[in-house]
Amino acid sequence: MKKLLTTRSICLSAVIAALYAALTLLLAPISYGDWQCRVSEALTMLPMLMPQAIPGLFVGCVLANLLGPSAGITDIVFGSLATLIAAVGTWYFRKNKWLAAACPVVSNGIIVGLVLSVCFNLPFFLTALQVAAGEALAVMVGLILVKALQKVDLDRFLDR
Repeated sequence: MKKLLTTRSICLSAVIAALYAALTLLLAPISYGDWQCRVSEALTMLPMLMPQAIPGLFVGCVLANLLGPSAGITDIVFGSLATLIAAVGTWYFRKNKWLAAACPVVSNGIIVGLVLSVCFNLPFFLTALQVAAGEALAVMVGLILVKALQKVDLDRFLDR
């Protein structure tokens, strides 16, 4: 916990939050709705390499849901919570990339699928599958990002 409170770690979290929010808002037409692929959700794979990504992903999602065309307060709270759960799960299962990758797909599929289903009177199962499919695409991009970052000396950016 102590290493997450250094100036460097807080700055890294802030950069990740800004990236998440900016990507989501920039790609708003595909980032919101029952058929969505939030490219920014690729960043949910970053906790495999750095726990500093967890608060950054949560704050970035809160910002994206506050500033974008979300489904209201329910989406802001529970959509952001889904990303937080996904990021924590990714960190917890970081030793197994497939379990880590499943966390965002399952978390967002179920929680965001339920939110959209309730807010827009959509069939839950279909909506959850649609959200999970878009999430799976983003997570695949995230796995490529992680593979590329594993080749970089991250220790100079991280407090380890």
